[in-house]
Amino acid sequence: MRILVVEDTLDIGKVIVLRLEKMGHAVDWETDGRTASELLEVQAYDLVVLDVMLPGADGFAILKGLRGRGLKTPVLILTARSAVDDRISALDLGADDYLIKPFDYRELEARARALLRRSAGTPDNILRFGDLTIHRAGRTAAVGDVPLDLTRRELTVLEILAARQGRFVAKEELVEQLFSFDQDPSNNAVEQFVARLRRKLASTRIEIRTARGLGYQLAIV
Repeated sequence: MRILVVEDTLDIGKVIVLRLEKMGHAVDWETDGRTASELLEVQAYDLVVLDVMLPGADGFAILKGLRGRGLKTPVLILTARSAVDDRISALDLGADDYLIKPFDYRELEARARALLRRSAGTPDNILRFGDLTIHRAGRTAAVGDVPLDLTRRELTVLEILAARQGRFVAKEELVEQLFSFDQDPSNNAVEQFVARLRRKLASTRIEIRTARGLGYQLAIV
């Protein structure tokens, strides 16, 4: 998934980005509220992790603008304000969840997974496609009882394809989900990930098909 983190406290922001990237997500990070608001007008995200106290524009203003445009992107609010009125304000403006600082980063990961599951319509952290099982929380995959030895991005590609349940996924969409703005992938980066996945799936009934102009499709043979 592609996630936007809006947090101006550098040490907190760095840890959040690192942990979300280890979960397999492409993460963009902004420290200025106005810049983040402008970015949300042109870039779609699967989740926004949003601090309240920000320079430029506060988190409540960003959230209000997001919902005012009719966007249903899940928003996880981070706030040092523990007053009930502030939490009520965040939820009334359209926040999906909130965490009060200081928080345990493991809880942030769990809440992020829950919001992403909810928006994708999946009830748990396990994704299945035929004999393929992907454990999203543990970041592991197996075909039957045989575990797959995958890199973080290989697992992410497989997860995206499995989540589409046999539909084609364009190369551009995979790039969008795999890389953040500050990364510069090579033109054939996706092809390399797919080629390595095909080798690792060669002895299974799961295969990745390619259709010119459409992209990639996970299939059972």
